[in-house]
Amino acid sequence: MNTKYLALCCTLGLVAGAACGKKDDAQKNAAPPATPVSVVAARTTDAVYYDEFPATAVALNSVELRAQVTGFVTALLFKEGDLVPKGKALYEIDKRQYEAAYQQALANLGSARASAQNATVNQARYQRLLQQDAVARQLAENATTTAATAGSQVAAAQAAVNIARTNLSFATITAPFAGRIGISQVRLGTQVSAGTTVLNTISSETPIGVDFVVTETDIPRFTALQNQAGGVGDSTIRFVLPSGQPYGQPGKIRAIDRGVNAQTGTITVRVEFANPQRVLKDGLSGVIKVLNKQSGNRLVIPYKAIVEQMGENFVYVAAGDSAKQRKVQLGPRLVDQVVILKGIAAGDKIVTEGVQKLRDGGKIQVSAPGAAVAAPAGGPGGAPAAK
Repeated sequence: MNTKYLALCCTLGLVAGAACGKKDDAQKNAAPPATPVSVVAARTTDAVYYDEFPATAVALNSVELRAQVTGFVTALLFKEGDLVPKGKALYEIDKRQYEAAYQQALANLGSARASAQNATVNQARYQRLLQQDAVARQLAENATTTAATAGSQVAAAQAAVNIARTNLSFATITAPFAGRIGISQVRLGTQVSAGTTVLNTISSETPIGVDFVVTETDIPRFTALQNQAGGVGDSTIRFVLPSGQPYGQPGKIRAIDRGVNAQTGTITVRVEFANPQRVLKDGLSGVIKVLNKQSGNRLVIPYKAIVEQMGENFVYVAAGDSAKQRKVQLGPRLVDQVVILKGIAAGDKIVTEGVQKLRDGGKIQVSAPGAAVAAPAGGPGGAPAAK
């Protein structure tokens, strides 16, 4: 009796074990559940975007005012920070010694002219006497030499007058061009030295330049812009102020530097802007924005749809109930959108939510855009894509 009972128990155990094994195999062979995703159709739109370059405003005319004669500052004839017209007197250096030197040079010139006139008269007299054979030829020749020497002395005296007049004029420093003058580096009574002491700096403000550097590969692009309608001058080139506000005037390329920096492989480009309100100041930093030549009717998708793997970019395209991975070439980013240059076509359904749970060929369940995407019970439907 016991033997029959044990045999029955063993038989029931084997049947139950076989049933459990079949159940486990069925679970293993079952297809993974679909991943809930949201999709958006790739679309074409007018995509206008700019390349950005750090830039610095520079005065097109700027000069350090230096004393050209030595002396003490006796007058400041301007208000610091003001706009001054060309030729306006700005500084005066004690000119008494230069006025005296000028007057002395004039007196020397008068004396030299008188001596020259006398020598000319004597020369003429001796020439007449020589013709009458009433004087030795040597005396006549000496008179001619004396007249020539006196003429040279007049020229030397005239040069001295010119030098003295120039030094006297240097005692008054004037504005070489119209511009804004800065804060004076010297005060009344300061002793200045010729050619070394910086008095002030004056710079023009309108128009004003903005310098930025580009790589040597961009030289043909900016050369073409420079040759285009006199350097462009429309919305192709814009300047953004340090506050982030766009500057209201258009820019045009004024110059491209003569050569490439051999160490950095870059070249400087200068853009000219009108500056009627004097908003741009010499040395102001900002950003130059240059219209990208690829702007136009472009294919765009949400940036969040992009998946990066091993330095390459991919998107998932919904194809029926599965997602296909596509390699794409990105263009510029436009806020929350990105331009796609290659890899997909307009109308393709691009997965925007749930991409972290997808793999190529994985099953998907499309939900409305913006709906919450939750992992189904039992785990995700595939290995997560690398970011």
